[in-house]
Amino acid sequence: MADELYEVLGVSRDASGDDIKKAYRKLAKKYHPDLNPGDKAAEETFKKLQAANNLLSDPEKRKQYDAGEIDAEGNETQQRYYRDYAGAGGEHPYQSSAGYEDISDIFSDLFREHARGGTQGRARSDAQAGDGAAFRMRGGDARYSIEVSFLEAVNGAKKRVTMPNGKVLDMSIPPGLHEGQVLRLRGQGMPGYGGGASGDAYVEVHITAHPEFRRHGNNIHTELPIGLHEAVLGAKVRVPTVTGVVTMSVPAGSNSGDTLRLRGKGVPASGGRSAGDQVVTLRVRLPKEPDAELKSFLAEWAKTHSYDPRAEKKG
Repeated sequence: MADELYEVLGVSRDASGDDIKKAYRKLAKKYHPDLNPGDKAAEETFKKLQAANNLLSDPEKRKQYDAGEIDAEGNETQQRYYRDYAGAGGEHPYQSSAGYEDISDIFSDLFREHARGGTQGRARSDAQAGDGAAFRMRGGDARYSIEVSFLEAVNGAKKRVTMPNGKVLDMSIPPGLHEGQVLRLRGQGMPGYGGGASGDAYVEVHITAHPEFRRHGNNIHTELPIGLHEAVLGAKVRVPTVTGVVTMSVPAGSNSGDTLRLRGKGVPASGGRSAGDQVVTLRVRLPKEPDAELKSFLAEWAKTHSYDPRAEKKG
């Protein structure tokens, strides 16, 4: 007699009922279609496992199978005669829910496993009268990515996004978001099975660059062009920040590369985190075409002032 069903479950012909049960539970968890979406091979393997378990977990049918009276599908062989059906009544002798009670244990195990951090789905049994072992399974988690602007990431924003499945969601972008950070949207993943809860959506955020601002930690850095006269004499100038334009004082005698700090004008405070600063680097810019008056003034000024910036650098 062939050992086909025993080979499906990976057990020997003399395996105990408990061994068959354990083997089935282990393999069913591995090949269940809900945990292998779109995998036809896994689905076929799961069907074979169910068929093998249904027959071998029923002592009477296992005895008949071992004796060669029925085949792997539960059909009679030539050794099985009509008289064996006497007293069977209207029920087909191979119709049985034997083995299906184990499915509740399988999904109880799945529930415990996914409660420890799995993302494919969380299952639990929900036995119903007459159904053998109906169950509900939490939907799988889904992963997406979106793009937000630099200012949205720094200040926070409300963003309406369309997921790949067409679902439109209103998302809250928290202030101070970093590149590659993942946001969790509860219940926005794949739908559950059998009335189970939906999974979660995990959205990875990518931030577009800004032409003026750069972020270092919670501080925002920017460069500010100033005129020669503003550098020499000092001035009040307008400076862009991540929350709008402010006025800043440039000290007299400022140079290119000098930095000024605007307290609290960096990444806003959030969740117990203090607000960052904005660091402004000054860049002195001469007119594109200095006029004759400026040239004349500087020529006369240089005659009476010994000024060599390269000598100062050497010193």
